[in-house]
Amino acid sequence: MAAEHIKKNLAMTEVMDELKNIVDIGFPIFVMGILSYLKNMISVACMGRLGSLELAGGALAIGFTNITGYSVLFGLAMGMEPLCSQAFGSKNFTMVSLTLQRTIILLLFASIPIGMLWIYLEPLLLWLHQEPQVVHIASLYCRFALPDLIANSLLHPLRIYIRSKGTTWPLLWCTLLATILHFPITVFFTFHQRLGIQGTAISTFIANLNILLFLLGYIHYAHEENMPFSKPLTPPSNKLGLTTSFREEWEMLLRLAVPSCLGVCLEWWWYEFMTLLAGYLYKPHVALATAAIVIQTTSLMYTLPSALSASISTRVGNELGAGRPQKARLATAVAIGLAFSTSMFGFLLTTLGRRAWARVFTNDYDVLQLTVAVLPVIGLCELANCPQTTCCGVLRGSARPSIGAGINFCSFYMIGAPVAVALAFFWDLGFLGLCYGLLAAQVACVLSILTVIHKTDWANESLRAKNLVGESNEYVHADLLVKCEEGVTTS
Repeated sequence: MAAEHIKKNLAMTEVMDELKNIVDIGFPIFVMGILSYLKNMISVACMGRLGSLELAGGALAIGFTNITGYSVLFGLAMGMEPLCSQAFGSKNFTMVSLTLQRTIILLLFASIPIGMLWIYLEPLLLWLHQEPQVVHIASLYCRFALPDLIANSLLHPLRIYIRSKGTTWPLLWCTLLATILHFPITVFFTFHQRLGIQGTAISTFIANLNILLFLLGYIHYAHEENMPFSKPLTPPSNKLGLTTSFREEWEMLLRLAVPSCLGVCLEWWWYEFMTLLAGYLYKPHVALATAAIVIQTTSLMYTLPSALSASISTRVGNELGAGRPQKARLATAVAIGLAFSTSMFGFLLTTLGRRAWARVFTNDYDVLQLTVAVLPVIGLCELANCPQTTCCGVLRGSARPSIGAGINFCSFYMIGAPVAVALAFFWDLGFLGLCYGLLAAQVACVLSILTVIHKTDWANESLRAKNLVGESNEYVHADLLVKCEEGVTTS
């Protein structure tokens, strides 16, 4: 009995320690998500002060840039997450730096076609018979937002690089400072300089540039023991720790980056698909207004599962890279339990507080009634979305993003989309039917991904991590020394 009691205490201690690790990484990311939400609200509020035309054009531009640009860059950057987190775990710092540099190069090249698309936004949308005045405003925003592609191409990889080490508090302080500066900068360029919508785009770029500069300053002055943390962008003098060819290393990054990008984009794009369908419903202005409120609500609620996802991705990657599969399994179990618990917050907000929350956005009777009707369904979606997003982090940390992308595609487009169309248009449920389609997609997604996690062979994943990122640089030095003593030359 005493032995069992001691064993239970040890297990509980391990669980609490892991919970502390996850919260310590995830809490700053959660607050960063809130700050990002506030930053976007500042930009939209300034657009609204310019007039209804500027607000409509700005909203169109923000939606277009999110779909065609920011989601793509964010998704591609996610490809470096398993490589960096596992390499940090195995102490292969050379691979960490090389992965960071290659991801930046990849994102900069991806920005070229994205930038061309933004430049030619106006003729494209006019060809699609959009309102000319609104399109012109949107095209102005997109052209002045082009430098933000470069800022994001540097910022996304740098954030993941710092986070993969398990250090997220500096990210929070840098983001907080940039967000505080964002309001006066936006007011200055938008109103004081009378740049209008162009000033809002410039301010968004400056906000991201400020975060980037603050992070570079932190990295430059950070002194990490036994690790070249202060020189992540310096080309290494050799390739210690890497045993594959240059071409294979790039292929390895792309094999992770492309599925990660698809997984992110497929989920983001579904909400735009839902908004598009809402425009064909009875009283489309009511459905579209409700869709806008739903998207704002889900964006706010998503800050919590995305923080958990990033946190568990780091923990799983670090432990697999360090050769501790049981620790990775424990971290996964704790994170999923935490995800199910915290999903209740979103559910309570959208059920018990749905009427008060809806009044934050509108006083229109029809929009208010429809919003109050659909918010409980969105709350049910959150019960599935939080663990599903967390499990996606587990798949990223174990370098299996293609599985997550496949599940997202099947769940959202093979199940969710047909259910949404059938219920909304054939069963005349309207916008509520679209929300039921989202619920069907989320349920299918969480059941599928939990099954994959349950069947994971963690010992095998640890071996895969060893093959993926290699050993510690210290071991490689030792191997080279042995080879030299044996008279074996290295190239």
